[in-house]
Amino acid sequence: MKVLIITYYWVPAGGSGVQRWLKFVKYLRDFNIEPVVFTVDAPNYPIIDTSLKKDIPKGIEVVKNFIWEPNDLLSVIKKKETKTSAGFLDANPSFFGRVMHYIRANYFIPDARKFWIKPSVNKLKKHLKENSIDAIITTGPPHSLHLIGLQLKKELRIKWIADFRDPWTDIDYFHQLPLTKKAKSKHHQLEQEVLQCADATLVVGKTMKKNYEKFSNNIHVVTNGFDSEVDKKLNVKLDEKFSITHIGLMNADRNPKILWEALSELSNENTDFAADLEIKLIGKIANEVEEELSKFKFQNIIKISYVPHSEVQEYQKTSQVLLLAVNNVPSAKGIITGKIFEYLQAKRPILAIGPKDGDLAEILAKTNAGVIVDFDDKKQLKKEIMRLYADYKKGNLRVDSNNIEQYHRKKLTEQLSIILKQVVNS
Repeated sequence: MKVLIITYYWVPAGGSGVQRWLKFVKYLRDFNIEPVVFTVDAPNYPIIDTSLKKDIPKGIEVVKNFIWEPNDLLSVIKKKETKTSAGFLDANPSFFGRVMHYIRANYFIPDARKFWIKPSVNKLKKHLKENSIDAIITTGPPHSLHLIGLQLKKELRIKWIADFRDPWTDIDYFHQLPLTKKAKSKHHQLEQEVLQCADATLVVGKTMKKNYEKFSNNIHVVTNGFDSEVDKKLNVKLDEKFSITHIGLMNADRNPKILWEALSELSNENTDFAADLEIKLIGKIANEVEEELSKFKFQNIIKISYVPHSEVQEYQKTSQVLLLAVNNVPSAKGIITGKIFEYLQAKRPILAIGPKDGDLAEILAKTNAGVIVDFDDKKQLKKEIMRLYADYKKGNLRVDSNNIEQYHRKKLTEQLSIILKQVVNS
């Protein structure tokens, strides 16, 4: 069986967007499926990580097509805006910046990669007629890639699977976009058409599956995961200090203000805690986070904007506590950040802040990997932190997680292969 995977993010792109399908491609041959990757030529990725090249199997065919991105033009405008070192636009952009944001939201639907749709459809129609492909897969965001799949499905009647790494209209920032009523309607109409026309849809969590089942009865949950083997011996030298480490982007919606307040209060109440505490932020952080942290006098804060994925795992394994901060947005229940699965692999206690009845809470409960505290429950948060700190002082801070092997990338690829074969043979 041969499948064509249409993805915007591909090596040398870094960050979370590339991980899911890079890992699927890595293991698909183990299940007698030959992947072909279709991606952009000369893209302008915000993050580069060449270390990921090692995960691409030898001989994988990669087809590329040029993309014109209005982001190239918008980047000139962004430079005129006040930016943080993390690369986020300031919360109060200029009038001109707001106008451009409005134009981008309402005229580049579903997103700024819409100009890749037509040339890609034309190139792929030729490629599919000249090559034997059993099915195509589109992965978003950017969700414009699903419109490539939709068009190819309509014109060639080829089997098509749409993969949603994040939801479309339920994505965390959708409610913040300055969308007109007409633009919102267009987004919902396109999303619904993709779901109804795809032969199958993949999602990363149960909440997204539930939300999409009103449009399709062929929705499958295939989560993200981790790749390397779990170190059962745990021969790792942990940080000497009581380190609380967050890996990945931390934007304004993900800024855990309640945590900074709790840590500050505990530091004021306990001088030993203040001296032992070390906050590690590995990844880009928004200006709002910087401003919030500046209000408190933490003795030890380490900030590193980006490190290669291979090094990220070391930070995870050596940290005393791993922090997960869910975006405090209307769709929070369905948010499962990709880092949770690598946190599981690291075998360190996880402290999460988010909805206690969400998908993330369920994963933590099933794996016994950590605790989650609601967005506004500072009393409980302080209690959990002090429980972890007490174990740290005793030299006994560990976690007895279990059932995490189900999230290994090879196991997840096996799930994918079953769905693929069902679609092709249906």
